[in-house]
Amino acid sequence: MRYMGIDFGTKKIGLALSDEEGSFAFPHAVIPNDSNALETVAHICEGERVGMVVMGRSLNYARQENAVMRNVRAFEKGLAERTALPVVYEDEALTTQEATREAPRDAGTDARAAALILESYLTHK
Repeated sequence: MRYMGIDFGTKKIGLALSDEEGSFAFPHAVIPNDSNALETVAHICEGERVGMVVMGRSLNYARQENAVMRNVRAFEKGLAERTALPVVYEDEALTTQEATREAPRDAGTDARAAALILESYLTHK
């Protein structure tokens, strides 16, 4: 089964996809978080035959959900309704910082962060 990883941000959304076997995660795209974002992600899920979505869980340093999670949960609800795909959460702590260690911060950073979120989930599923 192919998985999609999502690093949800208020301005941009990083996307990653797994291989068909669900063993490896690869950066896929960074899209603007605008009124078309939900439809764009749903379209990619359909085109890539995604079977499950893994969204980053955004927590503060006290390990409690932060303000961004309200938007993440709304996006997750809309995506689940639009695609009927199961959506699970994976801790995204410091994934963007880790993604910038691999390469300088650029247009692909959020997709690399999404791949790290997805890789974490695939490692322990």
